[in-house]
Amino acid sequence: MANITLKQLRYFEALAQYGHFGHAADACGISQPALSVQIRDLEADLGTILFERGPRQVRPTSFGKEFSRHAKEILRAVDELSELARASRDKLIGRLRIGVIPTIAPYLLPTLIGNLSRSYADLDIHIRETVTSRLVQELHEGRIDTAIVALPVSEPALTEVELFSENFVLVRPRDDAEKPVPDAEALQDMRLLLLEEGHCFRDQALSFCSVTPAAQRDGLDGSSLATLVQMVGAGIGVTLIPEMAVPVETRAADVSVCRFATREPSRTIGMIWRKTNPLSGELREIAEVVRCAGQTLAQAGTS
Repeated sequence: MANITLKQLRYFEALAQYGHFGHAADACGISQPALSVQIRDLEADLGTILFERGPRQVRPTSFGKEFSRHAKEILRAVDELSELARASRDKLIGRLRIGVIPTIAPYLLPTLIGNLSRSYADLDIHIRETVTSRLVQELHEGRIDTAIVALPVSEPALTEVELFSENFVLVRPRDDAEKPVPDAEALQDMRLLLLEEGHCFRDQALSFCSVTPAAQRDGLDGSSLATLVQMVGAGIGVTLIPEMAVPVETRAADVSVCRFATREPSRTIGMIWRKTNPLSGELREIAEVVRCAGQTLAQAGTS
């Protein structure tokens, strides 16, 4: 019988995720030779090869892909046992892995981390910033505990808790500050700068303007809201950004900010986590802290 350890399963999952021995070793906090030895020992115990080794990349074999599916289930179950033990305590302590989308993280986190640190002194907070689709996948795989995203996500296995809503504003060159504010239809004829594919904020902006993704021209996408605002300042076009981003992104840019007179575009921010997570009660408490942080930002934006 194969003598498989949880440590080997975690190393296997890291290598399957990163496809590179060096990157996987860094993520696991061990040396590359040590990781290689653990993977070789695992393959020897199983009596089969788990990875195809290439000069620059490592790929799971057919058996490795099937093995990965079961390994994820085992690791998720082990993590939930740990979460069950944490949930039995009087207060939330230990590691909390929070995912946040890029159009929220830079603006909400400074306030949120401070509030969490004051409310939960024994909490070890780990932040993961990436797009919604990846956060949802990592939630299912048990690699994060919860995520702050734009709702709805509509995943049957996930709990969704609405926290607060915010409007989008139009950012245009400073020279256009005195011009009438365009409506959604008028934006269709303007050079609208958007985040690159994969960001839910891009889809929300397109939906407001009733523009299909296929109608967008090449070369008008940015990797961050900061890039979009700087492009507007350079006279390349106009863009939409959420209210929470205004104080940070527009303070040093040659742009003007205006609200839409009617039919203001908006988004709902919320938290999601696995319905099976034993920490659901504690995560609802964390959600209230996030809600308060969002309200603090909103008040700062209107003052």
